[in-house]
Amino acid sequence: MFLLWKEVNNMCGIVGYIGKKNAIEVLINGLEKLEYRGYDSAGIAFLTDDIEIIKNKGKIKNLKDKVSVDEKSTLGIGHTRWATHGEANEVNAHPHKVGKITLVHNGIIENYEEIKKDLISKGYTFKTETDSEVGCALLDFLYQKNQDMIKSIEEFKNMVKGSYALGIICSDDKDTLYTVRNASPLIIGVGDNENFIASDVPAILKYTNKYITLDDLEFAKITDDKIECYDKNNKVIKKDIKTFSGDAMDIEKNGYEHFMLKEIHEEPSVIKKTFDKYITDDKISDKIPDLSKYKKISIVACGSAYHAGLVGKNLIENYANIPVDVEIASEYRYKKHFFDEEELVIVVSQSGETADTLASLKLAKENKIDTLGIINVKESSIARESDIVLYTEAGNEIAVATTKAYSAQVALLSLISLAIANKNNLLNKDEIIEILKEIKLLPNKIEQLINNDNYQKIAKEIYKDDDIFFLGRGIDYAIALEGSLKLKEISYIHSEAYAAGELKHGTISLIDKDTPVIAIITDNSIKDKTISNVKEVKARGAKTILVANENLDNNCFDKKVIIPSTHPLLQPLLTVIPLQLIAYEVAKLRECDIDKPKNLAKSVTVE
Repeated sequence: MFLLWKEVNNMCGIVGYIGKKNAIEVLINGLEKLEYRGYDSAGIAFLTDDIEIIKNKGKIKNLKDKVSVDEKSTLGIGHTRWATHGEANEVNAHPHKVGKITLVHNGIIENYEEIKKDLISKGYTFKTETDSEVGCALLDFLYQKNQDMIKSIEEFKNMVKGSYALGIICSDDKDTLYTVRNASPLIIGVGDNENFIASDVPAILKYTNKYITLDDLEFAKITDDKIECYDKNNKVIKKDIKTFSGDAMDIEKNGYEHFMLKEIHEEPSVIKKTFDKYITDDKISDKIPDLSKYKKISIVACGSAYHAGLVGKNLIENYANIPVDVEIASEYRYKKHFFDEEELVIVVSQSGETADTLASLKLAKENKIDTLGIINVKESSIARESDIVLYTEAGNEIAVATTKAYSAQVALLSLISLAIANKNNLLNKDEIIEILKEIKLLPNKIEQLINNDNYQKIAKEIYKDDDIFFLGRGIDYAIALEGSLKLKEISYIHSEAYAAGELKHGTISLIDKDTPVIAIITDNSIKDKTISNVKEVKARGAKTILVANENLDNNCFDKKVIIPSTHPLLQPLLTVIPLQLIAYEVAKLRECDIDKPKNLAKSVTVE
């Protein structure tokens, strides 16, 4: 994955350029590559005789229509917004300009109201409702006082609470781009007599694959031929230049109608790459450390990663015999804890920058609890902070609704459970051989599922419905939660997943004639129980859809998707595929913006 810091809150994407090319073209291209981070509004600021600003509500294509092809510049900054403070309109769009300072901002300034009140008392007025304009005004005030941008940024860091990645231009310094970050993603792209800033590598990959990462509270002064970095203590430091070695084609659709569809089709190779990384010579490699000493595991995550954690809980408890708690990160960081010195906290995040997950990780470390990060993005904050890091091999994921990254997380959690079980002699040699054999067969089985032609037929039956319900027990319930989330994310249909045994405790009152109910049944030990629950909704007129690894009760189900069988440890990796594709086909029929669903963005980098 390119994302250096891919999950809703403020995400936003920023880009900046200084060099010999036309900055406007670079900015627009960069924003198009970052649009998955937010698309409520977009804007650019660029230097001509003065700083010019063009911005517009809505997506990047709206902004492009306002930019003259004749405009030229060698310095500029751009922004695509996911709104937090202030309505999603043109006025609140970035960039903001106050006095001598123009900036773009990703993050949230938590004490902006206090700062704003003080600045008003000093004569500043405000045009927008945003915390970002307050940050801009504060920098202008400090610059007017100091007449020095470096000193002003130093003071800014001391005064502002919250998260920020800033791209800054000062009207008095027209050959320099400034940037500073704290708890928000930011890289500096290194070119040949040109340099860049961006929230993420795709924004600059057309021009360079070399980059510098800044740690929290570090900042940089950037010209076309020099990058001067400062540490959190404001001392000049030397930063290593890194080279991105991934596939640039990841950020293109390559003939697919949507990135989401492309990424689903990539799941066979993603699963293979992830398993191959940790299995050598038909054995689990020592890249997966010995975790058998832990007596308790807590998995902490958000969104789809949380659902992957629920699958992991089932696998680790069933195969490794270790009790597992799964916690939503935004709850975990604020609850009362009873930490155990023999506990391991596993944090799961595609991007490695999810704010609540990162905060939860730091909480565990503060209490001297060992931590393990399951991360897709190298060099991310969670990767740097975790005691142990295991990387998935999902590659870049552009669609806002995750598919392949989720599956890679589940794959890695299944390997962790297998590794612990093997270490503790909880599986016999023959069963381990069987599992490893089935792992090799998985990519072909996933491919078979992807090419099933049932998904469009099912979608045509349910895409006009207002409510859709998912049912499952045990591990199937965990997967039902992810299937429901995918559907609601991209189709905007109200969808809920329920533990099938809870139907009679209130949920069944929601079932009307022709209400779609998708039942997931892969656990043979409790299949009869779930079938019985499906019959209850069928008796009340529900449209019933089966997703299972065997052909069950023909009288009970209106539509079916039969999944290839595999070892139960690996079954979740197959079960989720039909749910992803049903969601995709439903959203397509409803003519939704599948890759960029309303009100969502890819990375959750603040609370």
